[in-house]
Amino acid sequence: MVSIHLPRFHLSILTKPPSYFNLLPRTKLPITFYPLGSLFSVPKSTLSTSEPIPITDFSVPEEPRLEISLEKLFVPPDTVVSCDDASLSTRILKGSNTVLSKYARDAQVVQAEFVKSSVRTEDCPSDGLPEFALVGRSNVGKSSLLNSLVRRKRLALTSKKPGKTQCINHFRINDSWYLVDLPGYGYAAAPHELRTDWDKFTKDYFLNRSTLVSVFLLIDASISTKKIDLEYASWLAQNQIPMTLIFTKCDKRKKRRTGGKRPEENVSDFQELIHGFFETVPPWIMTSSVTNQGRDEILLHIAQLRNYWLKH
Repeated sequence: MVSIHLPRFHLSILTKPPSYFNLLPRTKLPITFYPLGSLFSVPKSTLSTSEPIPITDFSVPEEPRLEISLEKLFVPPDTVVSCDDASLSTRILKGSNTVLSKYARDAQVVQAEFVKSSVRTEDCPSDGLPEFALVGRSNVGKSSLLNSLVRRKRLALTSKKPGKTQCINHFRINDSWYLVDLPGYGYAAAPHELRTDWDKFTKDYFLNRSTLVSVFLLIDASISTKKIDLEYASWLAQNQIPMTLIFTKCDKRKKRRTGGKRPEENVSDFQELIHGFFETVPPWIMTSSVTNQGRDEILLHIAQLRNYWLKH
């Protein structure tokens, strides 16, 4: 057992793996940890003359320790952990189940720019750069999260009206990788034929985009689990699409007298409901675009997945 700092709730063990999680090593050797400076080296971008936006201190706050087994952690590919390593708890990203690896470097956002909108996968950028796609139920906060990640208030336009994103929108980061904003699903007010088209080209993108490193499935942690989110997670698992769960709106606290649950409880409930989809637990991170909770953790997670993808 490994003692780590995490919110006070139970993590589920999942069963039926996509191929992405079969990359996890099984040998029992100690993980190699790297100095903090090596994690945060500045990306070599030729696009920007501005100062890089730094990753802030991600040290784990003083919270009650919980016991958690290694099987409930997401261990990145080409990374091996040992329960005998006393420093393991310091390498787990705050508010997540994700272990930092030697690939978690060059995580800052120096430059971000909108490139293009596409309605077909074949029309997406063809430069071969790795990309990370944001998808979630309408009004889950995709555009707000994207703006928070790059610290640009209007890089991705936000709207009080759900379903505003209607294309595959590519944003190039540091001239070396993409964030991709996909149409939200589950917007009942959209015409049926439009919802069908969004669903079709989004799923075609997932199945046929060779440069897609991971889908970030956004789940609203301020409300109870929705059936459509479970169905989307199930579809991604069945089709072996690499996935990271991003729980949004974790700053919102429901009043107990109205039956509302804390975000931590909703996160726990969601994991319990998807426990049959995977053999090993997928990576997950708790976030808030209001407080920037989880911003640094997402960027470090992106960095280690991206650098591993580029190497292999």
